[in-house]
Amino acid sequence: MAAALLEQGEDAFRRLFKYYKRRQPPPDLSGGIVDFSRAQQNCKVLITPLNVTSISDQEARKAGLQPVCKWKAYGLDDYPGFMFISDPFLPGWQRYWAKQCLKIYPRKPNVCNLDLHMSRDETTDLWEQSREQLRLKVPGKREAKSLLEKLRWVTLGYHYNWETKKYSPDHFTAFPTDLAYLSEQVAAACGFQQFKAEAGILNYYHFDSSLGIHVDESEIDCSKPLLSFSFGQSAVFLLGGLKRQDPPLPMFIHSGDIVIMSGRSRLFYHAVPRIVPNPEGRAIPSCLENVMARDSCSADTSYQQSDEGDWEICMKYLQNSRINMTVRQVVGVGQSFPITSETGKVAGSQPYSYHQDAEEDHEHKRQKLETATESP
Repeated sequence: MAAALLEQGEDAFRRLFKYYKRRQPPPDLSGGIVDFSRAQQNCKVLITPLNVTSISDQEARKAGLQPVCKWKAYGLDDYPGFMFISDPFLPGWQRYWAKQCLKIYPRKPNVCNLDLHMSRDETTDLWEQSREQLRLKVPGKREAKSLLEKLRWVTLGYHYNWETKKYSPDHFTAFPTDLAYLSEQVAAACGFQQFKAEAGILNYYHFDSSLGIHVDESEIDCSKPLLSFSFGQSAVFLLGGLKRQDPPLPMFIHSGDIVIMSGRSRLFYHAVPRIVPNPEGRAIPSCLENVMARDSCSADTSYQQSDEGDWEICMKYLQNSRINMTVRQVVGVGQSFPITSETGKVAGSQPYSYHQDAEEDHEHKRQKLETATESP
């Protein structure tokens, strides 16, 4: 069915997006979707070598990762710069990152969607305001949503402006050191030793959620990779091309998987039309039930094993949800935020005509990427 939709021409991406998003009748998920957990079954999937000497086993362990030599990394034929790493996390560390996204990262001064219609006092600590309500939730029973369940996004570091589609140096808070360390180790293993984590967008999905067709091009330097980490339930991810109408390739993203978009694929259109239950058919994936080994938390790091009370709350949340962390570098080495010639202000501090400027920016950045020499 999905293949037939692509043959109809017109806007192939939108057709496939609507197909996988629809509720009745539900889409066919049994075939035609790349599943990297069964990578050998698809001729488009390529084994991708990693830089195994770029980070030591100790550095990987500090970030909660297995030694790089044990990672399973893949690429896709005709999608240069796209890389997929199947769950490289040590036992218990997916729990850690899920908890950070629910308990720590939504705290002020970080910014979230609830700030748009609630006071700062009301959104200071969503975890404390939601934990008891989540703990008492009965599966399958319709109940009022907690604030955490109303959370849709959180921004970190350089805070993304959803209206102007830009970043500004005037809207910045310290980027989390633990997430920066994780991101920079993964980037180094993929060939980007100089990557600097400067901005993050956390997306919170439920089974009725989706993410529309878009391209991530607001960063001043798009030669650096975009890193995406997923935890919880699975997702159908659509990866297109440089043009919005290019037909996309559907794939599954499961808990613990990491997606890297660099080089030419950095400006590929993509979307998430559907959140689906994890393939094991369990309330939460088994990889999230593993407990962190005691010796994986050294005294000189802030990483601590989640207590069971906190994990009970996280588990209730993840039974119906997926969390995605995307991390990117905004400004390249030697670059700075541009100054507008008319006002003398930093670009991005004022609203702009998105559709016209975005098309011009996309074409300019596409041409720069095609001549760039840095690639993993």
